[in-house]
Amino acid sequence: MTQDQTQDPQARWSAVGDYLADMLAPPDEALTAALAAAREAGLPAIAVSPTEGKLLHLLARTLGARTVLEIGTLAGYSTIWLARALPSDGRLITLEYDPAHADVARANLARAGLDAIAEVRTGAALDTLPKLAEEGAGPFDLVFVDADKKNNPHYVEWALRLTRPGSLIVVDNVVRGGAIIDETSTDEAVRATREMLDLVARDPRLDATALQTVGRSYDGMLLARVVA
Repeated sequence: MTQDQTQDPQARWSAVGDYLADMLAPPDEALTAALAAAREAGLPAIAVSPTEGKLLHLLARTLGARTVLEIGTLAGYSTIWLARALPSDGRLITLEYDPAHADVARANLARAGLDAIAEVRTGAALDTLPKLAEEGAGPFDLVFVDADKKNNPHYVEWALRLTRPGSLIVVDNVVRGGAIIDETSTDEAVRATREMLDLVARDPRLDATALQTVGRSYDGMLLARVVA
């Protein structure tokens, strides 16, 4: 980086993120191919960062997770990180609204050798989640929520139904560039995320914290442990 670039906070954050990713979460063939396939299919470039993917992987491994539910698949980049943390007889179910996105994710998971562990289900998550409950799926050891933000409160409520004490619920994009502190915001995603945070803070079944993140953007992640 040049001296001028180091004075630009966004450039500095991005450079630090790249440095940490190269050091601690370097890409491999499957992850690189997943991102390339997403670009080629015209999917939005909103996958988690490599270090966030590695964090999800480490959280799942630390939990000793055997079952994972992901709400929001996109091209399956975060799905790969999570599925790799599971044992060979583990199970990951990921929910994707868009059939075209789901097809890209299935191909990426197959390329990564994870299609026997990870299953992509297509449709609106609020339609699919009740079906999971009817099937007796779960309890899931980890739930990762990274879908349409307006439904975050509903997703957390469903995550609580499909987990057990000791499970972990992770919600991405909870800072919204700092807009989360604006109680007068008319942004639907901000309002719903504030509602979700209030729900988590008040629910005695959850013990939670949130971390601010910087890199490509200013955002954050919520981590909530199910305690009862």
